[in-house]
Amino acid sequence: MLSLYSSSTIKASFHSSFPPLRSSPPPPPLSVGSHIRLVKRDHSVAAASGGVSMSTNRDSHGSSSQVAGPFFRSVLGQMETVYLNRNPTPRSVLELVRSVDDEQLCYDHLAFRTFGIGGYGIDSLASFFLDYGYTQMDELRFPAKKLRALWFAPPHASAVPGGSGVDGPLPRVFISELLVEQMSTQTQDVIRRYTETSPNGRKYAALSSALGSLPWEKPLSSEFEQLARESEYAAWTLANGYALNHVTISVHRLKSHLNKIKKLNQFLEEKGFRLNSEGGVLKVSPDGGLLQSSTVADSISFKFSDGVTKSIPCSYIEFAERLVLPQYQNIPESEVSNDAG
Repeated sequence: MLSLYSSSTIKASFHSSFPPLRSSPPPPPLSVGSHIRLVKRDHSVAAASGGVSMSTNRDSHGSSSQVAGPFFRSVLGQMETVYLNRNPTPRSVLELVRSVDDEQLCYDHLAFRTFGIGGYGIDSLASFFLDYGYTQMDELRFPAKKLRALWFAPPHASAVPGGSGVDGPLPRVFISELLVEQMSTQTQDVIRRYTETSPNGRKYAALSSALGSLPWEKPLSSEFEQLARESEYAAWTLANGYALNHVTISVHRLKSHLNKIKKLNQFLEEKGFRLNSEGGVLKVSPDGGLLQSSTVADSISFKFSDGVTKSIPCSYIEFAERLVLPQYQNIPESEVSNDAG
């Protein structure tokens, strides 16, 4: 039996929530073969679109379906709990979608931000996922934002019976990092001041995310604002640390009429949710195989170490519809599998 694996390429979403930065439009959706790919169990029969070669041999996962078990999902669950407790919009969206689509709700990917300095970058968090069967895939770079990112394909792990979200099919993971050494001297000094005074925090990135605790001291409001003037990403990471930046609902895997992103967008807007319109509400990858949208990031009340309390951007929820390659659109649905990879 043939199976369709969703392409594992993920758009980087770095849209700003700081008013001074909103005049700068977000980057267009980026994808490397964002269509769903058709593969046999061990041999690729259709190259991903986009001209970038990606591995389809899943043997490298070995017995990963066994290691990505209850403990791993429990940690993901704690990360999700922190995210939902801090961000009322994603929580409300998930509740609403589940009320319409009572089947298994799947996440396309989870996204994290990091500082690429002093061991606090991508590797600090990626090690947790690699230990539990994930495989490093492609690198993406965003020179204008001074960012680098990697995405990781999940192992073949069985979903918890009837499970949704992190208890459903394991999602892809997207981890980005700020190329700190390319920032201004002033910004570098601020970031180093926090990362160097907490050198052991990088060892416990996953724990920091699951607990919702910063791995360094709470920042001063003045230093947060200083970073915000140069980089929304830097300011966000200083205040939010390893917290989930966003989760993404896999729209094409929904079973209701909401399994088309345009219908889902319309449904959410009719319910009063505000979608991010920078660059257009619907973002389309260059190859047309990946359609994405998202809500505007929620804001939270944050008390800085100097006693100042301000409203700062937190996280948002994203939606992704992945399309089947045109030459395979007539494959019977019974032969389609949506394993990520």
